[in-house]
Amino acid sequence: LSTGDILRLEISEKTEIGKLAKSFIDKGELVPDDTLLIMMNNRLNKDDVKTGYLLDGFPRTITQAKGLDLILKELGHKIDSVISLFGNEDELVNRLLNRGLNSGRSDDSIKIIRNRQEIYRNQTFPLLNYYKDMNLLINVNGVGAITDINNEIVKIVNKYA
Repeated sequence: LSTGDILRLEISEKTEIGKLAKSFIDKGELVPDDTLLIMMNNRLNKDDVKTGYLLDGFPRTITQAKGLDLILKELGHKIDSVISLFGNEDELVNRLLNRGLNSGRSDDSIKIIRNRQEIYRNQTFPLLNYYKDMNLLINVNGVGAITDINNEIVKIVNKYA
């Protein structure tokens, strides 16, 4: 379940959450944690995830992680593992710049990428210790051949399938 995909669907369907999220996105602001938590709670209550799911891009803050913990407890779900991709920052910047050239994404410029890295360091990086303390964190080298990285992730996910 990709947070970005879910957000785009909510926006395209003009749901209340979608309208609220769009109001922040249109101003160039991050969607607030409480809005994302409502959206994820709605999504995790659907029938198609009753047998399991993988979250992509969520949670991104400690507040989101704690909110997710409450949602999962209420649903009787649990997190099996948290996969963290790591790699050399310059290599990751080059990948994103190349993605921008190939995809035409306007948010893959050097200035925006460096800003996202700063946001990551301040807001998302603390999650590593949060999940490490819960013995859920699995680090995967994110530099190398995409197929090798994908295979490593699939191997980890399959342990819990």
